[in-house]
This record gives sequence, structure tokens and C-alpha cells, in this order.
Amino acid sequence: MTRASLFPVLIAGLIAVMVAVMGATITDIGPWYRNLAQPRWAPPDATYGVAWTVIYALTALAGVTGWLAMPRWSEREWLLGLFALNGFLNILWSLLFFRLHRPDWALVEVLGLWLSVVLLIVFVWRRSMTGAVLLVPYLLWVTFAGYLNMTIVRLNGSFS
Repeated sequence: MTRASLFPVLIAGLIAVMVAVMGATITDIGPWYRNLAQPRWAPPDATYGVAWTVIYALTALAGVTGWLAMPRWSEREWLLGLFALNGFLNILWSLLFFRLHRPDWALVEVLGLWLSVVLLIVFVWRRSMTGAVLLVPYLLWVTFAGYLNMTIVRLNGSFS
């Protein structure tokens, strides 16, 4: 691996860890969350850590693959911007759901998060099909999480 190709790997890994740590810091699985009515099919708590670890690793790899496949700096800037938007929306969802105790607001926000993943897939696909495919598990997870979020809102009524 050359020095030029090592740089995006280190940056992608660092950013993925930063987003993961910020999201984990905001996430509070305390009494409020434990008292929410959950659907029978909700995964056990341990599943989330494993799923997010895999998703962050694949997303970082997709970012590196996309970066290396983009010949122009302007494309790379767009890629960074889309990943930054996605990271912000990812953290915002945790803030709304777990810190502000507003699954109803998080449900609206998850649509933006989902669209940001779709935008990443479409943008990366233009230069790297492999990079785009690496983002599909993230899209599937956000789709599942959005459905779980919607079900929690339906089961628990108003959050005002």
C-alpha cells in the first residue's frame, strides 16, 4: 500500500471511529428506553453494537474505495461533503431518540438519514460499483431502524 493510498484509509477510519464514539456517547440505554414498549421482533441490545461495527467498517471501506476511484478533486470534495452530512444525520438521530427522548422527531429525521445513504450509494456508484455495494448493508440497516422507530412511536403514543 502506498503512502498516497494509506492517507484516505487513515482518515476514513478516524472519521468512522469519531462518528461511532459520538453516537455511542449520546446513546443512553437507561430507564426511559427500557420502559418503551418494543415490538416482539426488536433485536436484543447486543445486536446493535455488532451491526454498527460492521456498518461503520464497510462504510469507511466504501469511502476509501470511492475516494480512490474519483480522479478529480471536485468529486472527492462532494464525497467528503456527502459523508459529513451522513455522519451528522447519523449522530442527530441518536440525539433526538436517546437524549431528547423524541422517537417521533427521530422518525422524521431518519428519512433524511436514509436519503443521505441513498445519495452516497448513487454518487459512489458512478465511479466504483464496489464502493456503492459496500454501502448497501448501511441502507438496509437504516431501513430496518426506521421501521423499528416507526413501530416504537406507534406502540408508545405521544412523546410531547
